[in-house]
Amino acid sequence: MDRPDPGWCHTDRVTHGRAEIHELLLANDLRPSRALGQNFVADGNTVRRIVRLAGVGPGTRVLEIGAGLGSLTLALVEAGAEVTAVEIDRHVLPVLRRQVEPLGVTVVEADARTLDFAGLLGVEPGWSLVANLPYNVAVPLVMRVLEEAPQVASMLVMVQREVGERLAARARDEAYGAVSVKVAYWAEASVVGKVSSSVFIPRPRVESVLVRMDRRADQPLPTGDGRVGPGEPAYERLFAVVKAGFAHRRKMLRRSLEHLVVPAAFEAAGVAPTARAEELGLDEWERLAWWRPDPAGAS
Repeated sequence: MDRPDPGWCHTDRVTHGRAEIHELLLANDLRPSRALGQNFVADGNTVRRIVRLAGVGPGTRVLEIGAGLGSLTLALVEAGAEVTAVEIDRHVLPVLRRQVEPLGVTVVEADARTLDFAGLLGVEPGWSLVANLPYNVAVPLVMRVLEEAPQVASMLVMVQREVGERLAARARDEAYGAVSVKVAYWAEASVVGKVSSSVFIPRPRVESVLVRMDRRADQPLPTGDGRVGPGEPAYERLFAVVKAGFAHRRKMLRRSLEHLVVPAAFEAAGVAPTARAEELGLDEWERLAWWRPDPAGAS
């Protein structure tokens, strides 16, 4: 009996296993790109677990970034999601299209770092982002979605363990830093699982985790209403202070912030001048950065 064409859609099984990934790579003369950080998931249980943790079900509108050969895409389709899959690799794209477009997936050739989210997603909120992100660009991609794509209400991303811990860290955690504060401004984040390196082709040298992020209820809508965002003075002020604080994280804040925060602000914000950056939560950073003296001159 002839073997099925590995370049076409596997209608007899919805997700790719290790054998299917190898067949697709061999049949299409493909090699995972180190420059693009490609590590293809080759385990059906893993991609179904990601879909389950993302809360994806029938009718969920999903944006997938870095779809690769479609392993996760197929699991999303299996769950009934309406998937828009973004892929930058022109060599992988024809294979991805053959795998998932017959199943109703919209495939977009684009670099997610410059993608026009408004043009792609429209103005309706309620999208989910589910992705195995290239590790070398994971943080800027997450931040760009949080800042520029309010249509995305939740994210479930697979990233390098150290990156995931930094995204979800809270005050006094070892991994806590300026990125953690910015994520907390936009969303509730937590590490919801670990992923063995054995499920990837090729096998990465780092450990991976799954991070879930849900937008805070007071976040801006695509129409522009909501909290302050990039380009607005209050936002830029807040994260200039946060960045300066963590630039010298072992210094007391009265020293690391001496050119940005006046001494009176510490007392007014309820923050000890001797505190270090890793001790402050989002609320404390906001009070410290946004304090202004009473224009009437009250102390």
